Amino acid sequence: MVDFARRGVMLVIASPSGAGKSSISRQLFAQDPNIRLSVSITTRARRTDEIDGTHYHFIDVPKFEKMRDAGELLEWAEVHGNFYATPREKVEERLSAGKDILFDIDYQGTLQLYENCRNDMVTVFILPPSIGELRARLDRRAQDSVGTIEKRLRNARNEMEHYSEYDYVLVNEDLEQSVQMVRSILASARLQRPRQTKLDDFVQDLKSQIDALG
Repeated sequence: MVDFARRGVMLVIASPSGAGKSSISRQLFAQDPNIRLSVSITTRARRTDEIDGTHYHFIDVPKFEKMRDAGELLEWAEVHGNFYATPREKVEERLSAGKDILFDIDYQGTLQLYENCRNDMVTVFILPPSIGELRARLDRRAQDSVGTIEKRLRNARNEMEHYSEYDYVLVNEDLEQSVQMVRSILASARLQRPRQTKLDDFVQDLKSQIDALG
């Protein structure tokens, strides 16, 4: 198979908490070395177990504001008094090198990315098979109190209002099957004609070979 140079894919995966987005993402990273998680910048303080450049790029508020005002951010949000954002330069470097980037962001961040780089994106929304199963998954994680789980379920309703804004919608009933479906979506996105950066040269060469036959 002819392997053309190509532009990378921005793969956005979103879901209500507990629907399986993180599990699917971990499997993608394990199975496909060409895709990496987008590392955001943040103005919040670094925790003791966090590594700068791996978990986040930690910056101060004046630098964030300078980057935002200069149009250097693809999307940003303020959460609990701290800013989080995706820097344009790092994303462009990776896409230009033919590398794919996974974005773990909510619908608000997705809409901002649509405004700035829609042609580079493919988006997937993950639904649970039922609310009963969603609650069971949140319970099995044993990370949250009953009150927090109830809040996550209420938030899930709001998040699911936005499923129609995504290119693909999957019901995550079986993790392995869901991972394979996302991999198929990514494979299809990689083959889209506008991403094949050397395709025009290849076709021109084929035509030249025909012309040379006389």
